[in-house]
Amino acid sequence: MSILGARLGVDIGGTFTDVVLERDGKRFSTKVLTTYAAPEDAIIEGMHRVCSKAGLQVSSIVQIIHGTTLATNALIERRGAKTALITTEGFRDVIEMRTESRFEQYDLNMTLPQPLLPRNRRYTVRERMDARGQVLIPLDRTEVETLADELREAGYESVAIGLLHSYVNDAHERLIHDVLLERLPGVMISLSSEVSPQMREYERFNTTIANSYIKPLMKSYLVRPKGRLEAEGASCPIFLMHSGGGIISLESASEFPVRLVESGPAGGAVFAAHIAAQHGLTKVLSFDMGGTTAKICLIKNYTPKTARVFEVARTYRFKKGSGMPISIPVIDMVEIGAGGGSLAHVDSMKQIRVGPESAGSEPGPACYGRGGKRPAVTDADVVLGKIDPDTFAAGTIKLFADESAAALKAEIGGKLGMGSEESAWGVAEVVDENMANAARVHAVENGEDLSGYTMIAFGGAAPLHAGRLCEKLGISRCLVPPGAGVGSAIGFLRAPFSFEANRTLFMRLSRFDTQRVTRLFDEMELEATRAVRSCGWSGEILTDYKVYMRYAGQGWEIPVTLTSEEARAADPSIILQRFEHEYVNLFGRTVRGPEAEITVWSVNAHTPATAVVPVEALSATRPVATRTARSFFDAGLGKRVEASAHDRDALPAGSEVSGPSIITEDETTIILPSSRLAVTLNDGCIDIRLQQAPKASHAANAKEAAHV
Repeated sequence: MSILGARLGVDIGGTFTDVVLERDGKRFSTKVLTTYAAPEDAIIEGMHRVCSKAGLQVSSIVQIIHGTTLATNALIERRGAKTALITTEGFRDVIEMRTESRFEQYDLNMTLPQPLLPRNRRYTVRERMDARGQVLIPLDRTEVETLADELREAGYESVAIGLLHSYVNDAHERLIHDVLLERLPGVMISLSSEVSPQMREYERFNTTIANSYIKPLMKSYLVRPKGRLEAEGASCPIFLMHSGGGIISLESASEFPVRLVESGPAGGAVFAAHIAAQHGLTKVLSFDMGGTTAKICLIKNYTPKTARVFEVARTYRFKKGSGMPISIPVIDMVEIGAGGGSLAHVDSMKQIRVGPESAGSEPGPACYGRGGKRPAVTDADVVLGKIDPDTFAAGTIKLFADESAAALKAEIGGKLGMGSEESAWGVAEVVDENMANAARVHAVENGEDLSGYTMIAFGGAAPLHAGRLCEKLGISRCLVPPGAGVGSAIGFLRAPFSFEANRTLFMRLSRFDTQRVTRLFDEMELEATRAVRSCGWSGEILTDYKVYMRYAGQGWEIPVTLTSEEARAADPSIILQRFEHEYVNLFGRTVRGPEAEITVWSVNAHTPATAVVPVEALSATRPVATRTARSFFDAGLGKRVEASAHDRDALPAGSEVSGPSIITEDETTIILPSSRLAVTLNDGCIDIRLQQAPKASHAANAKEAAHV
C-alpha cells in the first residue's frame, strides 16, 4: 500500500505519546508525555515538533493514523459510561457466572473479578430463540416499550443488547433496538449480533457490554482530535489502528470502539513483522516495552499470531482466565505490567515486586521530579547507569538521579537492608525475570522453542532490557531497528486498511451445506470489503478466509486457513484435510472416531501489503574504536562495568561494537551487556549477537593440561 505525501503516525501510550512523520522515505519522530485530561494536546505538540524537524507545514500532512490505550484504560479503571444490559430472561447473570472455570486451581480463597455491570444494571425480556434461529417465545413489543421507559428514568447513557442465539437470528435484537431508538434519543446502543456475532454467551455478552461501556467516551474523544487538528491546519483524513493489525475509519472505530483495545500493541507487532520480512527472519519474538506495559508476540513467516478472544484487565497475577474476555479479531500477544513506569515495592514476604501499577506520566517515576515518591523501573535504570539523566528523550525531559536513589532507598533498600544500587539491581532483575517468564509461558502454550528465535526489540524501554532478556531466554540474536523508541507509531504507517468479519454457523462436515456456506462467505466478504472502502480506498482489496474447527465433544477450536479457491469450492473433504494438517502440526496426531465440525467462519478484507525490500548482507565489518565514557551495572556479571559509549547516528553500516557498551539515540538507549557484541546492518538495524568466548592462549592451555 503506497500513499504519496506526508503521513503521521501517533501512538498514545500510558506514559508517552509517540509521534512519527514520514515523507519521501525520510522519517522524523519525537516523544511527548501523555496528557491524560486531553490526549489530543500531546498529539498537537508532537505534530508541531516533527513538522518543525522536517521543515514542513502542518497542512502538508495527507493522512494521520493513530492508536490509543484510552479504550483499554477505561475498561481497566472502570471509567466508562452508565450502561445497561438487556438480555434473555434467565440469562441475567451470565457475565457474573462466567465459564465456572478456575484460573487458579489450588487457591481456596480465589476471588473472581467483578463483572463490568452490577446486577441492578442488567435487565431481561421474555423471549427465546433456539440454536437454529427458530423463535420459541415471541418478543412482546409492549414489554420492550415499558423497559425503555424504565431505562430512561434511570438515566442510562448507553445500552448493550445481548440475546440468546442472536448470532443466528437477530430479529429480536433489532426490535429492541428500534424501540430504544424511538424512546431513548441520544442513548447509544450496541447489538451483540453486530459487535460479536459468535457463539458462547459469556464472551459475546461481555464484548457487547464493553463496547457499550466505552462507546460514549470514545466517540467524544475521537471527535475532539479531529476538530483540534483541523484548527491547527491538518485537515486530512484520520484513521485508527485496530486490534487485529489493520486500519479502520473514524466512523467504524466510533461504532465499534471495543476493536481498539489493543490498537497500540498491534502496531508494534506490524512493525516487527515488517522488520522480520526485510531480514528474512521466519521465527521472531517481538518484544515491545514502553512506559506502562511490556508486550511479547510470536511472529512466524512474517505474520503475527492472531486470535479471536483477548482478555483485558487480568487481575490475578496475569493468569489466563482472570480478566474480561473480549471476543474480537486480535493479534495474539502476552501483555504484562512491566514498563518504565511500573512501580516497585516490597511485599509481606519481603520480596521485591514490580507492577502492574504504573506511575504513568502524572506524576511519573521519581526521577521525573514531578512529585513521584515511589520507585519505578526507570528509576532503577537511572541508578544502574543505563539511562543518562541529561540526555533522556533527546534532552527534552530532565531526570533527577538523586530522586531515584532516594525513592529506591526508602521503598526497597530501607526494608531489605540494601543500598540504592543493590535495590535497583533487584528491581531490574525482577522485572526482567517477569518478562522472561511471560515469554517462556507464551512460547510453551504455542508449542515453540525460543532458542531458535530472533528477538526484535522496540519501545522506549525495550533496548535497555533486551540484552539481559536474551541472556535469560537463551536467545542468541536480537535486532533493534531504527526508530525503535517509537516502533508502534511506525507500525501504524506500515499497516493495511483491513476489516475482519466473523460469524457463527455450527456445521458438522457430515451435514455440510455448500450453498449456505457459499452464501455466508459472500455476505461476510461484502461486509468486510465495505468497511475497507469506507476508508476511501479505491484500489485492489484482497480477502483471506478462515474457519475455526474442532472434533465433536472438544471445548475449543483451532484456526484453519483456506485459500480463496478452497473457500469458493466449499468442499468438505478439502476442509477436513486442512483441519487434520493443522491439528497434527499443533498436537502431533489426529483423533480417530469423533467427527469434525466448524463453529466460526471468518473473512478478512485488506489492502495489498507494501512491497518489502530485502536488506543486503554486509560485505565486511570493522571494530569501532572504544573509549571508556560511562559505566553501568551488568546484571549478568553482578557488578558495575566500565563501558564504551556511542551515538547510534555515528555508527555507519558495518560498525562492530563489543560489550559492555552503551549506544544512545534520541528516543531510547541500547545496553550491550558484556556477553554480547553489536553490528550495524545496512538498513541501520543494530544486530546484537552472542559474543564468542576468547580463545585460550597456548600458555593457558599448557598450564591447564599440566594441572589436569
